[in-house]
Amino acid sequence: MTAAKIWGGVRLGMAILAGCTIGESSTAAPSAQQVDVALVIVTDVSYSVDENEARFQRDGAIAAFRNPDVVKAIQAGSLGRIAVAYLDFSSYQANRVIANWTVVHDKASADAFADLLASKPRTLGVQTSISSGLELAQRLLEASPYTATKRVIDVSGDGPNNEGHLVDKVRDEIVAQGVVINGLPIMTPADQLDVYYLEDLDKYYAGCVIGGPGAFIQVAHGFEDLARALRRKLILEISDARPKQNENPLLFKTAATMPSRGSSHPVYEKGCDIGERMRFGGSSASSSSNGVQLFPR
Repeated sequence: MTAAKIWGGVRLGMAILAGCTIGESSTAAPSAQQVDVALVIVTDVSYSVDENEARFQRDGAIAAFRNPDVVKAIQAGSLGRIAVAYLDFSSYQANRVIANWTVVHDKASADAFADLLASKPRTLGVQTSISSGLELAQRLLEASPYTATKRVIDVSGDGPNNEGHLVDKVRDEIVAQGVVINGLPIMTPADQLDVYYLEDLDKYYAGCVIGGPGAFIQVAHGFEDLARALRRKLILEISDARPKQNENPLLFKTAATMPSRGSSHPVYEKGCDIGERMRFGGSSASSSSNGVQLFPR
């Protein structure tokens, strides 16, 4: 076993201890229970996300699970229940599981999950390691006590990956395990002065972050738009519905399946390492720099 894998396991254990345990929620279900969807919500809490924006982000998820349309979508599944977990990501070693696996199947369980999210304090972070957030989400899926028809990672953020493994490589590895990664890029003019600002963050997410059968992005125009965007996105993820190209200009759907290497798929022309190059002045670091962990592969 490599040192990276050992450290990954240690970090997962620490993250779970820092968050809630599997048995903490009264809505947690017995081991091996079947669910329609196993969903991990992965949320950016890097330095660019201030106190107000962090509140909008968490409150958006809370409002989504309190929404009757989301509950209806859950109950419309063949089993009528999903398993959901929620984590915050930022720097490679600062990711935190906010809410571990909880089964949601009705208004009461959805409200209980929303209450759990509301009870947790804000997570403080610095860099934006989307890749490590995805890696932690994948480990949560692998450790899940539930058998799911569909496994989904839902990642939101306001900037590109700039720490940890290269995000497109991690995306490809996770998608190869049968997991769908959807994205919610948060695009706001307020971030224009940030060193990592991308005016085409939606294209970055489409080309570098999301993947898998039917993967899509739902754009949030500012943190104030998160509640609507996340609600819409959750309904699509937990139901059999698929966004149509002409249904909503804020939706972008990828090809039905992720292609093999070298085949055609959405390509981000600036390169998926744009965040790393922004951080290091155009250089492509291959090892730690000033104590910062970079793991290109």
